[in-house]
Amino acid sequence: MRPLPSAGPHLDRLIRRDQLDAVRASLRQALPINMLLGLASFLVAVHSGHGALGAAWFAASTLVNLLRLWLCRTPCPGLAMAPDEAPSSEAAARSIDRHLRLACLAGLLSGSVWAFLPILCAGYTSEQTLFYLTVTCGITAGAVMHGIAYARIPICFVAPPLFSVAVCLLAAGGFDRICLAATVLLYFVALVRSSIATERGFRETSRLKNEATALAEARRAAHASASALAEEMRGRAMHDGLTGLLNRAGFVQRLEERRAQGEAVCLMMLDLDGFKSVNDVYGHGTGDRVLREVARRIRAALPITCDAARLGGDEFAIVYDTLHTVENPAALADRLIRTVAEPFESFDAGRVGVSIGICDVTVDSLTHLLSCADEALYAAKHSGRNRFHLFDEVLSRRLEMRRDCERCLSQALAENALQVWFQPIFGRGGRSVTSLEALVRWHHPVHGWVPPADLIAAAAMAGLTESLLRFILEQVCAMLCTLRERGMSDLSVAMNVSPREMAQIAVDEIVLERLRALGVPTTRLEIEITEETALDIEAVQGKLLALSRAGIRMALDDFGTGYSSLASLRQLRADRVKIDRSLVTGLSEAEDKRGLVQAVLGLGRALGLEVIAEGVETADDLSTLQAMGCPFMQGYHLGRPQPADDILRILDAQAETARQLRFGA
Repeated sequence: MRPLPSAGPHLDRLIRRDQLDAVRASLRQALPINMLLGLASFLVAVHSGHGALGAAWFAASTLVNLLRLWLCRTPCPGLAMAPDEAPSSEAAARSIDRHLRLACLAGLLSGSVWAFLPILCAGYTSEQTLFYLTVTCGITAGAVMHGIAYARIPICFVAPPLFSVAVCLLAAGGFDRICLAATVLLYFVALVRSSIATERGFRETSRLKNEATALAEARRAAHASASALAEEMRGRAMHDGLTGLLNRAGFVQRLEERRAQGEAVCLMMLDLDGFKSVNDVYGHGTGDRVLREVARRIRAALPITCDAARLGGDEFAIVYDTLHTVENPAALADRLIRTVAEPFESFDAGRVGVSIGICDVTVDSLTHLLSCADEALYAAKHSGRNRFHLFDEVLSRRLEMRRDCERCLSQALAENALQVWFQPIFGRGGRSVTSLEALVRWHHPVHGWVPPADLIAAAAMAGLTESLLRFILEQVCAMLCTLRERGMSDLSVAMNVSPREMAQIAVDEIVLERLRALGVPTTRLEIEITEETALDIEAVQGKLLALSRAGIRMALDDFGTGYSSLASLRQLRADRVKIDRSLVTGLSEAEDKRGLVQAVLGLGRALGLEVIAEGVETADDLSTLQAMGCPFMQGYHLGRPQPADDILRILDAQAETARQLRFGA
């Protein structure tokens, strides 16, 4: 970008460039007139009988004029450069100065030729004197009039002939000639002053022009720079800095544009499987490299008409027009899964995969489209690694149910439409109830019984997680108070706390404050958590420690699946472990399951942990667990979840049976 001229060398070079350019233009106009006047002088000399002298003089004048024309047409590096560059270099500036000096010398030489004009009129004493004086005055005045850009050239030109006139007139003597000589000298001074003044005006005009030009160029450059910066900022605002793909904002905008154009949009939501373990084991630097490589693989595997984005973390998205893409969504998703699953450098193959949710149905809004794709992704992730799932009618009903639940949950909590049921946990090999597990239930007026997982998710989406937790806690505390009143204070009650609740809510403060307010012993409450809680152990460890120190027992649910490890038992401060139902169902017929259950039982004995087998559905499974020495059991075969009143009648009946046995004994 050309800098804005200032009162310095750069501006002066620009002005001198304009001066040289103007000098050349004016000389090309003035020299033909000079030559014509020279020809007229020659003809007058011939007519007056001085043909030889006139011819010699005219030849000299013509040669000098041709030299001056040649100089006007000689290439000059400073003039040949672009206007926004010249004369930026020292060499270009020197070439301009050199041409100006040569023009001055050529003007002086031409003026010197005209200084010999008196030889054609006997030193301005012949009868042709008036003609030659008139020509001399006219040509000098014309030189000044045309030489407004650079005063030195007209001064160099007019000085010799005017001084020649003055000297000749003084030499001729006589009052009138002496006065005329003085007038010529005064005329010379006036021409010099006029030349200097006009050059000063030209330089000022040139300065203003160059400053205005540079200012305009600076404004254009600034506008171009601002436009480029704005475009770059728009690009950055719409693209992910790590992968170069569209970011969430850019992707949503592109998705809206496609929908506005009437495209048959197919949306894919992708979530990496196993990426967290890469960050944990190899560090975030490796994780970033994996994300960049995954982005590259996704982009390379897609047709050019597809848009790809990184929405954040390890979540990606793809959108395209199904009418212009030959490959069907299932085939494309399968190819993407294979592409991402290829081995990465620096760690073992198979550690990273991808789950994909696909929505290619027509929906009424962008939000609905994103929700459908998210629902399909949720289904894909829960079906295993490296899977894809198409949004279908089943997921549509499920999504509709979740939406309705989100809308209705607040009112349901306010109206006590939710219920907490209790499922017994049996000890002594399944012979007597030793504790209860609280399970939230909601019979939606449209969708019927809502699965607990969907209820928890609806509460999270509606911002009612804490309200739901307080509702369940209130019902659990009421049950504990009732058990104490009926003389069953040895029974404990367990309530489930999801990883989201544990991480986002002050569970420890809420639970302990409510127990203190009701005077319920902390040892009668048990909190069940899943191993997924350990994934964000830093956020929950302090809460778990506070609950454990207060005497509340911790049970680790779904043990044997997911993230099971000895470290999770220690980090989550577990007192109990519950063997997942997937290991218990069909236990009597599966030797490998029996081996796993036996291992967990042995681990419990070694670590002093109570072990509960959940999901006991058949008599065969019950007898197998009894034979293996499992101390605690839970399942439909032993007792289903029931409302509080029903479970209390069962407990009353069990207590009555126990009294009768003692009385009979």
